[in-house]
Amino acid sequence: MSRRKRMLEELDQDIRDHIERETQDNIDRGMPPEEARYAAMRKFGNVTRVKEDTREVWSFVWLEQLWQDIHFGLRMLGKSPGFAAVAILTLALGIGANTAIFSLIDAVMLRSLPVENPSQLVLLQWGARNAPNIHGYMTSGDCPMNLRPGAANPTGCSFSEPMFREIAQANVFSATAAFANSGRLNLTGNGPATVINGQLVSGDFFRTMGLKAAAGRLFDAADDTPSVAPVAVLNYGYWQSAFGGSRDVVGHTIELNSVPFTIIGIAEQRFTGITPGSDYDVWLPLSDAQRITDPMRWQNRSGDASNWWLTIIGRLKPGTQVAPAQAVVSGLFGNEMLHGSVPLFHAGDPVGPPMPGQGAPAGGGVQLRREMLSGEAPAPAGGKGPTGVPAPSQSGGNKPFILPAPQGAPPADRQSAPEMSSGPKTLSTVADSPQVTLVPAQTGLTGARTRYSNPLYVLMLAVGIILMIACANVAGLILARAAARQKEMAVRLALGAGRARVVRQLLTESVMLSVLGGVLGILFAYWGAHAIISFVSSNQTRPLGFATGVDLRVLGFTVAVSLLTGILFGIAPTFSSARVDLTPALKEGERRAPSPGHAGGKWFSIGNALVVTQVALAIVVLVGAGLLVRTLQNLRSIDVGFDSHNVLIFGIDPTLIGYKGPQVDAFYRDLQGRLSEIPGVKSASYSMGPLLSGGLMITMFHWPGAPQDQSSEADVLPVGPNFFETLHIPFLSGRGFDASDFHLSASNSEATPTSAPTPVIVNQVFVEKYLGKEYPLGKRFGQSAGDANGPASPGYEIIGLVRDAKYSDLRREIHPMMYMPQSAGGASFELRTATDPQAILPGVREVVAQVNTNLPLFDVKTESEQIDRLLFQERLVARLSGFFGLLALVLACVGLYGLLSYEVSRRTREIGIRMALGARPESVLKLVLQQGVVLAIIGAAVGIGVALGVTRYLASMLYNVHANDPVTMIAVAILLMLVALAACYVPARRAMRVDPMVALRYE
Repeated sequence: MSRRKRMLEELDQDIRDHIERETQDNIDRGMPPEEARYAAMRKFGNVTRVKEDTREVWSFVWLEQLWQDIHFGLRMLGKSPGFAAVAILTLALGIGANTAIFSLIDAVMLRSLPVENPSQLVLLQWGARNAPNIHGYMTSGDCPMNLRPGAANPTGCSFSEPMFREIAQANVFSATAAFANSGRLNLTGNGPATVINGQLVSGDFFRTMGLKAAAGRLFDAADDTPSVAPVAVLNYGYWQSAFGGSRDVVGHTIELNSVPFTIIGIAEQRFTGITPGSDYDVWLPLSDAQRITDPMRWQNRSGDASNWWLTIIGRLKPGTQVAPAQAVVSGLFGNEMLHGSVPLFHAGDPVGPPMPGQGAPAGGGVQLRREMLSGEAPAPAGGKGPTGVPAPSQSGGNKPFILPAPQGAPPADRQSAPEMSSGPKTLSTVADSPQVTLVPAQTGLTGARTRYSNPLYVLMLAVGIILMIACANVAGLILARAAARQKEMAVRLALGAGRARVVRQLLTESVMLSVLGGVLGILFAYWGAHAIISFVSSNQTRPLGFATGVDLRVLGFTVAVSLLTGILFGIAPTFSSARVDLTPALKEGERRAPSPGHAGGKWFSIGNALVVTQVALAIVVLVGAGLLVRTLQNLRSIDVGFDSHNVLIFGIDPTLIGYKGPQVDAFYRDLQGRLSEIPGVKSASYSMGPLLSGGLMITMFHWPGAPQDQSSEADVLPVGPNFFETLHIPFLSGRGFDASDFHLSASNSEATPTSAPTPVIVNQVFVEKYLGKEYPLGKRFGQSAGDANGPASPGYEIIGLVRDAKYSDLRREIHPMMYMPQSAGGASFELRTATDPQAILPGVREVVAQVNTNLPLFDVKTESEQIDRLLFQERLVARLSGFFGLLALVLACVGLYGLLSYEVSRRTREIGIRMALGARPESVLKLVLQQGVVLAIIGAAVGIGVALGVTRYLASMLYNVHANDPVTMIAVAILLMLVALAACYVPARRAMRVDPMVALRYE
């Protein structure tokens, strides 16, 4: 301000000097002094105008005017506290909802990978016309993949370890890293035994990521060799929670699956995993994988080119383009696929028998086993899991998927099996066009993003509509307020204010409202985002894995939304006010001049259009919310086929501490007996995975009478004794499993099975599909002769028939299902209790500790809680969309109420005249209600039309309800009409009570 004052003083001095010099010149020419000064002033012109023109070119003037506009705007808002409070609160709700959802989208979808220079990292993704001729495939859901049997143009991002070593040695990248999931790890040596999540990484992993150690050191290439003692790097958060952040932990020894590991360092705080949504507790070198799992499962994986299990990341060299690097890597990959030797395996033939002791379905013919997919199921990394392929709804995160080679008949352009059996086999043929694409790691690594992306985008659309409704609402309020300020605007224009200056002043007031709403909205956003994160975290066993919170990018979004909002809702009222007609507006008491919101006529006014817009948008949000709420209700009302109440489930895996084969089975029998004796436990059993956990296993077999090259498939679940009695799945015929059945199943899981078929219990859908009206008990199927891939298989024999029950997911239709005796591997126990299942949990832990103190429980919950977790996405979206729908309804009705209240106020004199001339109060009530109801009907009709086009994008999220469901739309329209009628009634009733004498004197 001192600079401004100095410049003004200098300007005054310059003007005085100029006038004095001109005056002196006039005196020198003979003019009297007074006349000379008058002539000088006349020649110079209007001093004030010169000052203003000069000040216009000064840079600080616009700041001065802005400050004047802000100061004046604050005074005007202070004179109307009710209007300001309603407007700011309305905008805060809209801006806060948008900021909350955007903060989640930013954390899940937009935030950069937590590494150094993530733009330099590329993900290797392979593709081909036909599936590669491999016999093992594992993925942790790090990237999208398509490797289902018979899939056209399959893709994936898992590679063999020899392929990784070859690419790393080719010096294509400045650094190359590979990683894979280790599965569950049983940790001892730091208090009570616990189950943690780990990741296997190559020695150059942390160098490739550009990460530093928070304490100690990270891996280097020397640590990733079998001859070196096992070492581990801890996650920063896990270090803080499990070890209290003590730096003394470096050099400390812990045991993972009974193998000692030395902790050499702590990863920096920002890094929980390279894949979005991942949250690993510990990182281990690739070379230690065989130490922590069953060696039988690995089968020399480090040197097997046909076993793909590693995700590869490369860091581009400075100045290197993607295309040249991609050409080199693709050439290496194609050479291995087309010219490498892969004995025993070729396209179209079975990929080999199940590995002994892996918990695979015993007794089958052609075995295709799809493993437990969900994190709720025992992970195969424990050494005993079956192999598998992803279900249709593949979830990302920390859980591995293990796939066998794709099955199916060989393509016509490939050699037939007999032709290929005479010599070495290759992974692909030239016609398959195998190649590698380098994808930016930021977009290629999707992880858990795929799980949350659709719900977040739907919610973002909903809150965007909420913001539009809020803008329309505030615009309506400003229109009503502008009518009261018509005379003020007319006076300012009459005194010489430019229309542009008036527009700027009014827009400044609008932006001030939105900025104040944005400040309050940040508080709402923080609370809302925290509530959503808490809800999500309470419905999963692992941390969310995303760094959420309000950061600079979110604040920038809020600022941008606030400014745009202020301009959006302020444009229409501002320009309407600036176009005011001066003559009628300046007449004292004039009531016939149309208000800015009604300049276009009764039914085409801006105010009416805003109300219709609000109602239409509210209908869209309400219809979407109604469809999602009905979906949740439909899913909750499904008959799951068993009694899910009062059932406690927990996971336990004795293979993690060295139990093998018969020891595992004996352990389960002993533990089952002990658990059954706990007071309050009615029955106890176990299975490879609990029902409705998201886990899924499928086996393929040959059905008698079908063509030899035709395979049939069925869901399969290994279960323990009393499984059906515990879960209340009724038998329709036959019997349950006895001790001899479990012994036979275990024998058939060995390398040399018996000749007796494995007993199985099937469901109703299995009988309907494969047997029809044929008597099922005693039916045998799935026998196969021995070949080069394995010995003869005895197949299965049906010993019982049970009622249909949901297996993996509520949305998935019930498929043919086989239950078979559980043998070896990890398991989940199910306990039927007489009271609250959580009440017996201390007793369960005590019993397990009596058997073995180094065996922790994991995934402990009730069956009802598990179903809720299975539906958490539907519950979250239904709750939020329902809340936003009600908010939209309230805002729309507030807008309708505000318009009618203003109309009643504006037409008070008219209403008084009508009543003075004999109009009945009921007629006045009808007059006001008619306007509100007509606007609501028009808005509802427009909204339903828009909803018909928008809701089809929700189809993938709906269940048992159509996107254009008429019941939902009619119900929403009726609800809105009822609420709108209530909103209209208050101002209508006030109009009905107008006193004619008071109204005629109303100014």
